[in-house]
Amino acid sequence: MEVHKVVAPPHKSTAAKLKTRLKETFFPDDPLRQFRGQPNRTKLIRAAQYIFPILQWCPEYSFRLLKSDVVSGLTIASLAIPQGISYAKLANLPPIVGLYSSFVPPLVYAVLGSSRDLAVGPVSIASLILGSMLRQQVSPIDDPVLFLQLAFTSTFFAGLFQASLGILRLGFIIDFLSKATLIGFMGGAAIIVSLQQLKALLGITHFTKQMSVVPVLSSVFHHTNEWSWQTIVMGVCFLLFLLATRHLSMKKPKLFWVSAGAPLLSVIVSTLLVFVFRADRHGISVIGKLQEGLNPPSWNMLQFHGSHLGLVAKTGLITGIVSLTEGIAVGRTFAALKNYHVDGNKEMIAIGLMNVVGSATSCYVTTGAFSRSAVNNNAGAKTAVSNIVMSVTVMVTLLFLMPLFEYTPNVVLGAIIVTAVIGLIDLPAARQLWRIDKFDFLVMLCAFFGVIFLSVQNGLAIAVGLSLFKLLMQVTRPKMVIMGNFPGTDIYRDLHHYKEAQRIPGFLILSIESPVNFANSNYLTERTSRWIEECEEEEAQEKNSNLRFLILEMSAVSGVDTNGVTFFKELKKTTAKKDMELVFVNPLSEVMEKLQRADEDKEFMRTEFLFLTVAEAVASLSTKGPSLNNV
Repeated sequence: MEVHKVVAPPHKSTAAKLKTRLKETFFPDDPLRQFRGQPNRTKLIRAAQYIFPILQWCPEYSFRLLKSDVVSGLTIASLAIPQGISYAKLANLPPIVGLYSSFVPPLVYAVLGSSRDLAVGPVSIASLILGSMLRQQVSPIDDPVLFLQLAFTSTFFAGLFQASLGILRLGFIIDFLSKATLIGFMGGAAIIVSLQQLKALLGITHFTKQMSVVPVLSSVFHHTNEWSWQTIVMGVCFLLFLLATRHLSMKKPKLFWVSAGAPLLSVIVSTLLVFVFRADRHGISVIGKLQEGLNPPSWNMLQFHGSHLGLVAKTGLITGIVSLTEGIAVGRTFAALKNYHVDGNKEMIAIGLMNVVGSATSCYVTTGAFSRSAVNNNAGAKTAVSNIVMSVTVMVTLLFLMPLFEYTPNVVLGAIIVTAVIGLIDLPAARQLWRIDKFDFLVMLCAFFGVIFLSVQNGLAIAVGLSLFKLLMQVTRPKMVIMGNFPGTDIYRDLHHYKEAQRIPGFLILSIESPVNFANSNYLTERTSRWIEECEEEEAQEKNSNLRFLILEMSAVSGVDTNGVTFFKELKKTTAKKDMELVFVNPLSEVMEKLQRADEDKEFMRTEFLFLTVAEAVASLSTKGPSLNNV
């Protein structure tokens, strides 16, 4: 067999290495490649298009696209108006704030966002987190002005954090919210949100401020004297109607407009019923009079000092991460369906600036909602103009239609919320986790039960902690396998995986499948020593050969640190004491360079023990025999 020589990697300066590493860490998509070799005018145009994606599709916009966007914009507006009012109440904010948040943020996103299908507005999970965290220290009933100030300030911090992640190219931070964590978290939050609506669905006046399941159910059954049969009847009727329309649209996607228009239809019908029969005088609570007009400025309400600064910063951080994760996931989902690209970092900047602007215009945390985006996609949206149409529709509502909502019953808003969040309980995804990865399933359960029995933020923290623990276990206990040969071939694979693979007498071939660093070097030392001892015992029992070579297959060792270098040096000493040779196969350039620098005495990086493949190493060393032990 021809043996190929392993050559040293080309020399690169420290500055060049640092530049490459930073580029791959923060700019893996290489956003500047579109400017290379272009005239200055083209560079300026592309820079403007990169910052403002609306400039990419606006010059080619046509009346045909406008028709599709108008239809989809009006459709999602019919869903956004009742949901905006409902989610604001979920966040313990005045209902009008939900409509404000469906007016300004979509306009900002239409200019800065890169998704064609993302429909922007308040979402249930962020509303729940915002309301529950702020209510721990400030009562929205006893001090509504301070509560509103803290909500706007939290929105500012959420937007600042989101935009900073995009500008600094740190979007990988949100990847710590794994799929298992999100499935459990969303499911648990959906249960909590639904249970919270029992207050409206049953007509209860005195209700617990806590969010976990035990206090909520306790509050429900301790106040049975407050249950209103009129409210229950109306709530059950409209809830069944909304669930039926949702089921119909899921079974027949072409009838998406049925579930999209059902919430607004429910609001209109229920409001007429309450007004005609004066049901507000018979135990059915209503929203009451809402303020007319566009968003008032709120920059003077932002609180950057005082005892609540830590609270709003923490609330903004958590709601920012959760809403950003949801928005980007939704955008990428529909981009994949329609075969176009969504830039994650640009989305972070767009959503972040949208919330910063929103905090100064009486809006609370907004992002791309899955339910509205699905309706937007099904309605045939072509560009972000659908968000503009929705925003204009909300504007008209704010200016002229607010008196119509005065008699809207709270029970219908509760039914709308339940119908919206029930889709967050993803049982098929949970079953898939069980089939694929039991540990991920455990993480999902911890997130789910943590949210239900503890709190939203504690459940999320537990799930993230378990995910990080799994990641640390993979780093500190890397996979390392013994390799054997397929007889008659040059193929070497895991002995415990392939029964036909056979161990080569006189050789111990190990494959290290991770970087070697301070976190795992001690484990690798102990594991390797045990394998050497076990292999020596097997060789002694067979009495036909001695263990002569320890071959390390290093194709998967992407890096080493000083602890990793020490591991290899100590391993060389151990093998030397046992009259064995340490052989390296296919060390990558960075690893090889560091080992060569550490091998000042040329003890363990000798060229006769460096090979490109395991087959070449075995073939070459088998012919040379034990004489190499004395080289």
